[in-house]
Amino acid sequence: MERTYRLAEHFISINGEGQRAGELALFLRFAGCNLRCDWCDTAWACGTDAPYEAVTAAQLLQIAADAAEAGVRNVTLTGGEPLLQPDIAGLMRQLSGMGLRVEAETNGAVPLAAFQGCGAVFTMDYKLPSSGMERFMHTENFALLQAQDTVKFVCGSRGDVFRAKEIAAQFRPQCPLYLSPVFGRIDPAEIVDIMKEQRMGEFRLQLQLHKFIWDPLARGV
Repeated sequence: MERTYRLAEHFISINGEGQRAGELALFLRFAGCNLRCDWCDTAWACGTDAPYEAVTAAQLLQIAADAAEAGVRNVTLTGGEPLLQPDIAGLMRQLSGMGLRVEAETNGAVPLAAFQGCGAVFTMDYKLPSSGMERFMHTENFALLQAQDTVKFVCGSRGDVFRAKEIAAQFRPQCPLYLSPVFGRIDPAEIVDIMKEQRMGEFRLQLQLHKFIWDPLARGV
């Protein structure tokens, strides 16, 4: 039997965050996650009962080909946690082989060593204290990240911002560092004040664009 992927939804929109924020991308959202963050904004796609369609690699590649025909050059694999899907590495290689720029949004709790050389860049979360999931972070991943990758610190409190500074100083990832406020939990201006007070010049504040353009609870955007 041909292997299938648990596809929760797919759509074309702009990248709301990361190094390609504002650019059009095909989003492939996969169902299932190994974490349960307190402030998760896609909880509907994370549980064992998450709705999904079982699709083959050939079907996903056709979706990507249709998007490319429409002028889209970026593919964002998201979730849930996309790296938990069977043979996602093979899919990333195939998408990259089509000339598409492939980005995998990962939660920081999956080892990245098995995915090196797959033709994808990684936007890796580090789950800070307000998530309740920091103990699951796979810190060995920091040594594998390169300049084209990104570390995203999702901040739900002042303490999270200070913790992000500590983690960056400890592991010194060689890629851009983003501070992303949890929508409705912390005022972005407060993060900027802390950045100034703590001399956090190596960080970049980034808001989730899609939550300002559309309803923050909207799907498929």
